[in-house]
Amino acid sequence: QVQLVESGGGLVQAGDSLRLSCAASGRTFSNYPMSWFRQAPGKEREFVAGVSRHGVNTLYGNSVKGRFTISRDNAKNTVYLQMNSLKPEDTAVYYCAAGKDTFVVPQTTQRVGSWGRGTQVTVSS
Repeated sequence: QVQLVESGGGLVQAGDSLRLSCAASGRTFSNYPMSWFRQAPGKEREFVAGVSRHGVNTLYGNSVKGRFTISRDNAKNTVYLQMNSLKPEDTAVYYCAAGKDTFVVPQTTQRVGSWGRGTQVTVSS
């Protein structure tokens, strides 16, 4: 399995931007489609964004379309989530995830093979 470590979370104000990073190790990073999920207190973990193995295809959850951008740098074994125009409802723990299937970007937790430990993002109003 691939090991994942997130960074970049923090406390920001509504309208601010933040960039999350997820560093991978242990296996060939480019073999894995990658996603970001988030989980707010009392809510289920939800899909935020995903990217195919070589960054050609991206997918986004409806609540973040037009505001968030996922990207990856396979040379650095890192996937990013650029978050703009942040809202209080974006407050959650954000998790990096590697897909189980080489050709399927994970959009459900069942499709995830490895998880990071998460990074907290708090957006104040």
